[in-house]
Amino acid sequence: MFQASFESLKNFQCPDWFRDVKFGIWSHWGPQSVPMCGDWYARNMYIQGTEQYEYHLRTYGHPSKFGYKDICALWKAENFDPDALMEKYYRAGARFFVAQATHHDHFFNFGSQYNHFNSVEVGPGKDICALWKAASKNWHMPFGLTEHLGASFAWWRSNKGADTYGPYKGVPYDGNDPAYRQFYHDNYEHVPAPGEPDKWVWLTRNQNFREYWLKVAKEIIDKFQPDLLYSDSWLPFGEGNDAGEEDYRYGLEAVAHLYNTSEKLYGENRAVYTQKNRSESIYRVGALDIERSQLKDISPVPWMSETCIGGWFYDRKARYKTPHHILDILVDTISKNGTLLVNILQRPDGTIDEEAEWILEELAGWFAINGEAVYGSRPWRVAGEGHASVVIDGFREEQVDWDDDDFRFVQKNDKLYVYVMKSVNRKKTAITSLSPQEKVKSVRLLGHGQVGFTQSFGVLTVDMPDKLPTEYASVLEICF
Repeated sequence: MFQASFESLKNFQCPDWFRDVKFGIWSHWGPQSVPMCGDWYARNMYIQGTEQYEYHLRTYGHPSKFGYKDICALWKAENFDPDALMEKYYRAGARFFVAQATHHDHFFNFGSQYNHFNSVEVGPGKDICALWKAASKNWHMPFGLTEHLGASFAWWRSNKGADTYGPYKGVPYDGNDPAYRQFYHDNYEHVPAPGEPDKWVWLTRNQNFREYWLKVAKEIIDKFQPDLLYSDSWLPFGEGNDAGEEDYRYGLEAVAHLYNTSEKLYGENRAVYTQKNRSESIYRVGALDIERSQLKDISPVPWMSETCIGGWFYDRKARYKTPHHILDILVDTISKNGTLLVNILQRPDGTIDEEAEWILEELAGWFAINGEAVYGSRPWRVAGEGHASVVIDGFREEQVDWDDDDFRFVQKNDKLYVYVMKSVNRKKTAITSLSPQEKVKSVRLLGHGQVGFTQSFGVLTVDMPDKLPTEYASVLEICF
C-alpha cells in the first residue's frame, strides 16, 4: 500500500498497459461546448472586450442576466451515443480512452454529493462519465478521467466582475449572486480591487478549497476506479519554487488513494497519475504529462503527450490538424517512450462533425497497416535520425517539413521499426544509424511486403516501391 508521501510514491512503477497502448482518444467535453465558441468560455464570457464576451452578450444577453449557470442548463447531450463513438475511436487506433470529469468551470460530468451542478442534476440528466466508462469496458480499453478542478477557484474570478463601460457599466455579473456562491466559488480573495492589476494564479492557497478538491478527487476515484487520472496542473497544490510539503499534501493523498484503490481491485496497482510539473522529483509519483509539446529525446520513463484536433472545446471557427500532423506527433512521441492522447471534439449534442469523422477514418486506415509497429513497441537506442525535428516551444504545434533523411525508430520483439517520415516520391531510403555489427537479414515495408536492400559499413539502403501503402509515414520492419 502506498502512503501519501514522495518517499512512498517514488516506488510507483508504470503499468505495462500504459506502455503498450501508445494512442488514446479524449473527450474534453462539457457545457462550454454549448456556444460552440471555443475554450475557456466560462471565464472569458465574463471579461468585457473578449470575443467570447461579445458573442455571449449578443447571443444570450448580458452575464448579469444570463450567466454560465444558464449555459449549463442548455447543455442536453441529446444525441450522445458513447458506444457508437467508442467503436469509431477503436477503429481509428485508440487503445485507451479518457473522459473529462470536470473542467475549470466547476461543472461535473458525473453525479456528485458535493456539487449539484453536475450532468445528472443539471442539463443532460445523464452520468456522462459512467456512460463513457461502460463504453470503454465494452471495447476492453483502459479508462481514464481528467480533473481540471484544481485551477478552478482562482481561474473563475472573472465571474465576480462587472462591465467597466457601456450600458451595463458597474452592473455585477451573476457570479456575485449569493444564491450561486458555491458553484461560482467564494473566491473574492483572487479578485483585484478597482485599479489593481489582475494577478495570475493557477493553484489557490485557499485551504477550504484545497480540502474540497481532495474530497472530489477521492469521490472520482471511488466512483470510477479509473486506470488513469490526470490533473490539469502541477501536483496539487504545489505551484512555484516555494511550494512546501503542506502544499503537496492534497495531491499526494489523492495519488496514494488512486493507487491503493487499484491494488485492492486487481491485487496490484494498474493506475497511472499524470500532471505537468517537469521536475523529476515531482512527476515520478506517476507519469509526466506534456500539453501540446514534446520531449527533445528519449525519456528513461514513460510519459504522455496530449493534444487536440482543434481547440479544447468545440469551436465553429477552428481549423483542425490534418491526419498527417496527428500521426507525425504520434510517431515522434512513441519514439521517445511516450504515449499520445488526442482530443476529438464533440458538438454540444454529443456528436462529432464530418471533418472529425474523416480524420478518424484516415487514422483507421493507417493503423490497419502500421499498428503492429505502434502497440507494444519500445524506444530504440536513438529516437531517430535526420535534420528536421518538432518545435519545442511552449504550446507551439507546427507541421514539420520532413526531408528524405528523417526517420524515427522503435523496437519490438527483436525487430526494428523505422518510420519514414517523408515517404512520398522516393525510390531509395538510406538509414545510417545501424552499426556495422548489426547485420540485416530482411526488410519488409508494412502494407506492401519484402523489399530489396543493401548494407555497407552500417548504412542500410532500401528499395522503395513505386506505390506506397499510405500517404503518411511509411514503416519498414528490419530483422537482424
